[in-house]
Amino acid sequence: MREFVPLSTRTGTSDYLTALLNELVVFTLKQANAALFGGLLLTFMLLTHFVDLPPFHRYDTIFLFAIITQLFLILSGLETRREVMVIFGFHVVATVMELYKTSALIGSWNYPGPAWFALWNVPLFAGFMYSAVGSYIARAWKLLRLRFTNYPKLRWTYLLCIAIYVNFFTHHFVYDVRYILVAATVMIFHRTQVHFTVIFERRMPLLLGFLLISFFVWIAENIATYANVWLYPSQQQLWTLVSPHKMGAWFLLMIVSFVLVSLLYRRSIRSGRFVE
Repeated sequence: MREFVPLSTRTGTSDYLTALLNELVVFTLKQANAALFGGLLLTFMLLTHFVDLPPFHRYDTIFLFAIITQLFLILSGLETRREVMVIFGFHVVATVMELYKTSALIGSWNYPGPAWFALWNVPLFAGFMYSAVGSYIARAWKLLRLRFTNYPKLRWTYLLCIAIYVNFFTHHFVYDVRYILVAATVMIFHRTQVHFTVIFERRMPLLLGFLLISFFVWIAENIATYANVWLYPSQQQLWTLVSPHKMGAWFLLMIVSFVLVSLLYRRSIRSGRFVE
């Protein structure tokens, strides 16, 4: 019978743990790099909550900051024009949804501050909050050299994306099919593995990746509502934690963003290897 050797005395354990720690540090740095736009935008929102930055309204200052940051990413080569076009598409799609959700008829949330740069009830910086998700996915795809195995047929992902987006509008008046859409997402992507390269190539279920992104977006949403950037009806008098149920909405909206970004990497998806 083989004798058990304690972990602490096994040969190479120290080297293995050191390599694992190094990989964790590199992974964290790559994630921070991928989330650069969203991280800077959220940090600036917090800053404007505690510090008044005249001469513009707060929302207009955030809007100008978002534009300057986006220009920096383009001019520095951190984002390509192709990536920006897809991200901008998601920006437009999300702004249309914002106009609908903040209308007097629906009133899902509201922006309590004034703004010069606005469309009806929606300050123009709002679209950048959604494009930050698209920016993260596009940059993470490239930085981590994502590739997929058992990826579903692209037409199914496009149909799912359209159905999710339409339901965000129709569920106020007809049956809300979000749980059916979540089930459809699981059915379509349940076999898909995402392979990502830190130092070595790793893999995980793509659905788990979707859940993790949704969780961190929900954390960012709590920070933003705490900073009074926008408010839900339940937060008008006193700030409270955003319901964890909102992670379901972010999960579905993130699918829309992911599918839009996947338009850039159709060759990569079809070949099963990373192709820029």
